[in-house]
Amino acid sequence: MSDEHANDDHSHDPETHEHDQPGTHEHHSHDQEHLGVAVLTVSSSRSLDDDDGGDRIVDALEGAGHEVATRDLLPDDYDKVQGTVQRFADRDDVDIVITTGGTGVTPDDVTVEAVEQLFDKELPGFGELFRRRSYEEIGTMVVATRATAGVADGTPVFSIPGSENAATLGAELVVSSAGHLAGLAGRDDEDDHDGEGEHEEN
Repeated sequence: MSDEHANDDHSHDPETHEHDQPGTHEHHSHDQEHLGVAVLTVSSSRSLDDDDGGDRIVDALEGAGHEVATRDLLPDDYDKVQGTVQRFADRDDVDIVITTGGTGVTPDDVTVEAVEQLFDKELPGFGELFRRRSYEEIGTMVVATRATAGVADGTPVFSIPGSENAATLGAELVVSSAGHLAGLAGRDDEDDHDGEGEHEEN
């Protein structure tokens, strides 16, 4: 057997075994297929009419079969951003919140600080994956990228940069994970206890 074929066989074994393991299906049994999405653009220089980043997010989420329940644009203001994200997270028709813009390192970039104060749980993997993917495009400048995510009152919140390219990448990552995260974050205490051992094994 050639090295190429050996590597191919080895790479497929773990994936096959993972899907064959008991509990894999149950781990995704709470996934939400259709989400209500709130989109908030944070910018002191743009309006919704020229919000290309926000448009890319809306296109990606609607293209995946989700519904944008509300969309707004605010200036870089800590209190307004925090209050709006909290209000969105509390809405019955909103399953996830996405903010775009205000994640840089200039003095008026306050989105990350505003939303992180709302998090009951942080989701560091989102920012880590976003920066890993962004590195392919912008190299070491990725150190200034502060994309983040967390759960606020049972609602996943994703904060991504405001450029069109960053919004496109962020929306792609959200689409691939939001249904699973929203389903888990919205589970009640009884469900958590029933599946606790299962999730620890996975």
